[in-house]
Amino acid sequence: MIRPERPEDIDAIFEVNLQAFGQDGEARLVNALRADGDYDCELSLVAESGDRIIGHILFPPITIVSDTAETAALALAPLAVHQDFQCLGIGAALIEEGLKECQRLGHRIVVVVGHPTYYPKFGFTIARDFGIHAPFPCPDDAFMALPLTNGALDGISGIVRYPLAFDATGAHTS
Repeated sequence: MIRPERPEDIDAIFEVNLQAFGQDGEARLVNALRADGDYDCELSLVAESGDRIIGHILFPPITIVSDTAETAALALAPLAVHQDFQCLGIGAALIEEGLKECQRLGHRIVVVVGHPTYYPKFGFTIARDFGIHAPFPCPDDAFMALPLTNGALDGISGIVRYPLAFDATGAHTS
């Protein structure tokens, strides 16, 4: 079952991120975003098996900054699935449900740093093709964007500005 996080899920979310990544960068990122207020619980979804949290996805706010404009968007970061449950479609289900929730809440753009053969399955394409760039070194094919509405990326270009928690935890380069 996929659902929005609840306050009692915080420790389990930390643990699933820690276990999925084998280090605590992403787990600390989630906590830092929550502490900084860069966090919408409706955009923090968990996958449950029984009463156990086995997956988590978060869509924190970002800004695409150009010389003339700033455009609100979301990042997909992190996506974590417990190692015992990987390759079973749980990550895909979290992405699909998460993107539906982003659309339902009126968000227009999602950006992800991720595997170039995985995220295109969900409609993500190379962000650079739209003139959107990462603020850190990143292969072009791993930095992707997805318009959630028709024309959402028309005329949008610039460099993505992530919340400060990404810098504080070093998460966007991991």
